Amino acid sequence: MTSETQTGSPRTGRISGSFLTTRDGTQLYFKDWGPRQGQPVVFSHGWPLTSDAFEDQMLFLSERGYRTIAHDRRGHGRSSQPWDGHDMDTYADDLAELTSALDLRKAVHVGHSTGGGEVARYIGRHGTGRVAKAVLIGAVPPIMLKTDWHPNGLPMKVFDDIRAGVRGDRSSFFKELSLAFYGFNRPGAQVSEGLRESFRLQGVMGGLKAEYDCVKAFSETDFRADLSRFDVPTLVMHGDDDQIVPVDGAARITATLVKGAKLQVYPGFSHGMCSVNKDVINKDLLAFLQG
Repeated sequence: MTSETQTGSPRTGRISGSFLTTRDGTQLYFKDWGPRQGQPVVFSHGWPLTSDAFEDQMLFLSERGYRTIAHDRRGHGRSSQPWDGHDMDTYADDLAELTSALDLRKAVHVGHSTGGGEVARYIGRHGTGRVAKAVLIGAVPPIMLKTDWHPNGLPMKVFDDIRAGVRGDRSSFFKELSLAFYGFNRPGAQVSEGLRESFRLQGVMGGLKAEYDCVKAFSETDFRADLSRFDVPTLVMHGDDDQIVPVDGAARITATLVKGAKLQVYPGFSHGMCSVNKDVINKDLLAFLQG
């Protein structure tokens, strides 16, 4: 799939400093690290986080010659907080605007959790003309919600409870959620209170409306058609103790829907393995990039 876009002419935003202004006026904050001549590695973060969630991977890869780029999704982090557009189609189009504005070519797209859905929809809507490889880490595809065709999904009550937590006291909710996110609620876990606080702070930086709407986007979007359009080498990474996006309803199915995908399941790893187990994840990412 080599077309720049399947939805019309390429969308190109305006860049000023560390911000991209999209066609609808949304300002997206992004980081652009490493040598400009290096192969681009583009990161899409999970909910309710920011590009900061990938700093361990960005620093590691930039020190090894890669150009690493990550943006705060609209409504999250340092990006502006529009009322509308908190859906996977718009997220994918925002990503397409960023890659076009930076003129990124032969990029490796890495998506964690909700960001994995963003990468899938980006490829589904805009093709792989600028994409060399893809990596899905603890990613939400093919769909998180339990449906007739997806019996291993999670019931709607799980997501209704998340929405209630966000509306009720999201700061406390995010702090509590961090326990399961990083596997710190498991016996013998070495709890990092600093990492938990970082999770909470990243969460409360975002907009309430954006984070509330994003729950529907990451839980109810069907990515099967997007996954069928992958035609680049793809690595699917998932922890088998992921309490947020259970592996049996996600990676194990995704790996069968992406032609030629490599599935790597990590025993005992949590949803937050990019932070808790960064040394292992960084090593395997580098091996995939160099392979």
